[in-house]
Amino acid sequence: MSSASGIPPPPSYVCAKCDQPLVRGKVVASYLGSEFPIELWKCPECGKVLVPRELATGRMLQVEQALEDK
Repeated sequence: MSSASGIPPPPSYVCAKCDQPLVRGKVVASYLGSEFPIELWKCPECGKVLVPRELATGRMLQVEQALEDK
């Protein structure tokens, strides 16, 4: 079940690189020179970000398509 913000409920996500539990935090996504602040799961040690499949194939895909159409 996803929340209204597109972030799944807090499962036990763990960084594959650092073996640290992921935490929710603000990150900046960029595409075609545009930047978008968003809150996602990220590793507190290395900063790698988890982009849930639903977000990548849904909202983010729509933003990419809108930017490419400009």
